[in-house]
Amino acid sequence: MSLEEFDVALPRHAFGPRETARAGEVWRALQQGAVIGSSRRGWPPARYREVGAAFVVRTMTVRHHRETAYGELTRVRTWVSGFQREMFSTRQLRLLVDGHAVTSATQRWVHVRVPDLKPARACAELVSAFVVEEHGESVATPEVVESLEGPAQRLNFAAWHTWMDPLAHANHPAYVDWADEAIARRIAAAGGNPQGVVAHAETVTFRSGVRAPEEVTVQSQLRGRDADGNAVISLTITGHDGRCCADVLVVRSLAEGGGAPLVEALSAG
Repeated sequence: MSLEEFDVALPRHAFGPRETARAGEVWRALQQGAVIGSSRRGWPPARYREVGAAFVVRTMTVRHHRETAYGELTRVRTWVSGFQREMFSTRQLRLLVDGHAVTSATQRWVHVRVPDLKPARACAELVSAFVVEEHGESVATPEVVESLEGPAQRLNFAAWHTWMDPLAHANHPAYVDWADEAIARRIAAAGGNPQGVVAHAETVTFRSGVRAPEEVTVQSQLRGRDADGNAVISLTITGHDGRCCADVLVVRSLAEGGGAPLVEALSAG
């Protein structure tokens, strides 16, 4: 059995001026859910360190069914839905309010050796701790129903040393923060409210870790609309040497006006 359910509170700093949780902070709550879920099966972070191993996220897809408001009591339900070749694990997570999912996520992890982070087969004790179960389908991002192509823009910054996680690279929710900051700056430049962004979905495929203090570039570009008229935006995150660190696809709208004003802002550059 791998199914676990428990409370995970979103901290006060997770919420913006509209008193709703930022997408990156929801990702952090889901990450905490994965850590607790693993710990409950006998594999806390300390045990991974003892055996010289870790799991790193390869791809993560999240659907936000609605925004999470400050003060709501949140629980995480999580289980392992796949484990292939003792190396590739798929974990499902649902963030619940009053028993209903407000966020759904599918994480695809790769088991690696530490410290070189090279893929490796997990030990038998770890594999046996996570029995594969099915309690719901994997998550997918909404399809593009109208293709559009706006101008690309770049956001450049230096990674902070204080952003580094236990594996000495930027933790995976930070990539969502960077994507939303790039979008928010474009909205502000177009005269809109950068705090009005509403998250509907994200998929991030991680390719190379970002380490401080390297220079990072986030390139964003409008790709189209989904069936609800929300903006579908692609982003590429590259390191100082030009290597691709992550490919990102997000679906966003604005709290006032929906997807149309966001599409307009990204179309105008």
